[in-house]
Amino acid sequence: MSFADKGGAQLYVPPGHWLTGSFSLTSHLTLFLENDAVIVASQDPSHWEVVDPLPSYGRGIDLPGKRYKSLINGNKLHDVVVTGDNGTIDGQGLVWWDRFTSHSLKYNRPHLIEFLSSENVIVSNLTFLNAPAYSIYSIYSSHVYIHKILAHSSPKSPYTIGIVPDSSDYVCIQNSTINVGYDAISLKSGWDEYGIAYSRPTENVHIRNVYLRGASGSSISFGSEMSGGISDVVVDNAHIHYSLTGIAFRTTKGRGGYIKEIDISNIDMLRIGTAIVANGSFGSHPDDKYDVNALPLVSHIRLSNISGENIGIAGKLFGIKESPFSSVTLSNVSLSMSSGSSVSWQCSYVYGSSESVIPEPCPELKRDADAYGRAAV
Repeated sequence: MSFADKGGAQLYVPPGHWLTGSFSLTSHLTLFLENDAVIVASQDPSHWEVVDPLPSYGRGIDLPGKRYKSLINGNKLHDVVVTGDNGTIDGQGLVWWDRFTSHSLKYNRPHLIEFLSSENVIVSNLTFLNAPAYSIYSIYSSHVYIHKILAHSSPKSPYTIGIVPDSSDYVCIQNSTINVGYDAISLKSGWDEYGIAYSRPTENVHIRNVYLRGASGSSISFGSEMSGGISDVVVDNAHIHYSLTGIAFRTTKGRGGYIKEIDISNIDMLRIGTAIVANGSFGSHPDDKYDVNALPLVSHIRLSNISGENIGIAGKLFGIKESPFSSVTLSNVSLSMSSGSSVSWQCSYVYGSSESVIPEPCPELKRDADAYGRAAV
């Protein structure tokens, strides 16, 4: 797909290895990588522009202060296609991972491709390798379509994430394979008081037909930075394997915001540490200015038609005493536990309902909201 008929142009990358620092795209542009074309990211920090932190975060994720621009950037763009005949974008992330683990980063790590305040964006038919941090980052953007991509980084790469829709809406991710160090797909919407003030949710997201591995994280995660809210997300037909956790909902006191109206169905899991996680005390704070009374809402989470083999723990669902997780519904869930698994479910401050769930879930997931309310009185 091209926008040439709208006055746009195509930037063509022929076969070969092309070394570059960070660069920016323009509206009505198609960036096309031919088969055997490889855009290779420079490992010299001086080749990466330094920019201010995002307003919904107030600082960087890795450390306070500014951040390196992503390798490929789109700011306030519309009608942009980044595609190819399975060309490759290689971030050469090892040097960044080493700087992160040795605490020698001067600024926050860059991403491979980032669209900020943009709309009508397509990313397809490409391979993303060795991202310094995120492979594909959509922030404050609308109508983002990600299709037929492969994102890969070493299972030992620290906090590398495949695709991150952040304070973005009308996002579709499909027919893709992601195998990274931390989270494969992570939905976010800002951090504590900064995300609350910016107040832009992530909503209307559809994820389908994906193969996911998050070695030390989760295959699919919500949060923990979710202060602008996350809602109306559909995940359908996902294959989740060899991850620390399968599906994770993460938040903590001081976040505010919400995670609600999430439908996850037709999921196959293999060799997962904990299949389903909902954690109300996860993550850190950007600074000491957050409001400890800003309690997040986690509600109307529906998980159905989930099967798994060689699962360590079926679920750990720990809500917040002052704001319990509510209306969590499990149906037609069958998880085969690995040998040596002694505890299948652990729950507190969460309630909902369940039907046809193996192993048998905790009592909190067998009572409706009214029953929980009567029990809590």
